[in-house]
Amino acid sequence: MKRMTNRERILGVLKGESVDRVPIWLLFPWDRTSYYTDVRKEPSYAPVVEAMRRSASILNRRNFDIEAFAADFRLAFPGKSFHASLARELSAHEVTEGNANALMAAGRFLDSEGDLEAFMALPVLGDAREVAAGLERLLPTYLEERAAFPMDCGAMMLDLGEPILTLYSASNLLEYPIWSITHRGEVAAFLRRLQAHYLAKYRWCLERDLADIYFLVGSELAAPPMVGPEAFREWVLPFQKEIIDLVHSYGKLAITHFHGQIRDRLEDFIWLAPDGLHTIEEPPIGNCPLSEALRIVDNRIALIGTIQYDEFRALEPDGMRAEVRRVLDSAKGRRFVLSPSAGPFHKMLDDHMRDNYLAFLDEGERHGGCDA
Repeated sequence: MKRMTNRERILGVLKGESVDRVPIWLLFPWDRTSYYTDVRKEPSYAPVVEAMRRSASILNRRNFDIEAFAADFRLAFPGKSFHASLARELSAHEVTEGNANALMAAGRFLDSEGDLEAFMALPVLGDAREVAAGLERLLPTYLEERAAFPMDCGAMMLDLGEPILTLYSASNLLEYPIWSITHRGEVAAFLRRLQAHYLAKYRWCLERDLADIYFLVGSELAAPPMVGPEAFREWVLPFQKEIIDLVHSYGKLAITHFHGQIRDRLEDFIWLAPDGLHTIEEPPIGNCPLSEALRIVDNRIALIGTIQYDEFRALEPDGMRAEVRRVLDSAKGRRFVLSPSAGPFHKMLDDHMRDNYLAFLDEGERHGGCDA
């Protein structure tokens, strides 16, 4: 097989096609994000970024979002304290890093059943024309980023959110699990109203062919043991399935992200039918060996993982190489993308982590070939 580009490699595995070797996705951002280190601006990451451009597929994850409510949600919560800079942003019903991040900046202000009920009564911004007006304001910056991105290295990937993220980000997490028992049906109905907003955003972006891949992160926010499996199936599955089916109807790809106890959820993810599932967490952190996940999924989804982020701090480079070989041997012949479990959180990269990232990339490229 001819040597493929890093773009061809990652898209090929997600589509279920044969590739020349296992793709590597380091989760490093290309453009700045609010949740990862700006690796291209931080000098300590430079050797890894250079190696990544040679060896890994880069998915340029962007958050393309607007406020989800048709009215300023602060008015429904008199006496609550909100972040001052957020208040200025919300005055125009627009935030720069996404509605969920805005709610987090405001604080988890849903502290009681009364708060939850007031929140669920808010009018949702679901009209397609109003959603489009908000997105149009963000489009020029996105198009500049896309034009500057080295597309042969990977693909643009949009993270547009999903209904559960809006609720989770605003909720006191001591109360949130209780509501999955006392208000499960009411929350599901509220999420259905929110879904109109999210579907309008996805359609707008899909119609304009803005990205090859769409990244969904909500499934881990309403899953056991935080809430029961019934809540997971009512609060996550129908909405994520609708989004994935919409993405597929435009010929685009979807990756679902899930941290946690995934073994008993794998059949649910098979039903959702994304193109990729990140990440399989093995014991002792998670509950599912990679070999078991590969057997259950049986190539219906590309599995993405599965080396823990903490291993980049804990292992020596030789140990990292051995771990990469173990994972690749387990996944041999399967739809698989080699990846850490999380992205770069350290503001500066020390020599030890740098060497482990370089060992990860080098061993992944050496040992990930079809005939390895």
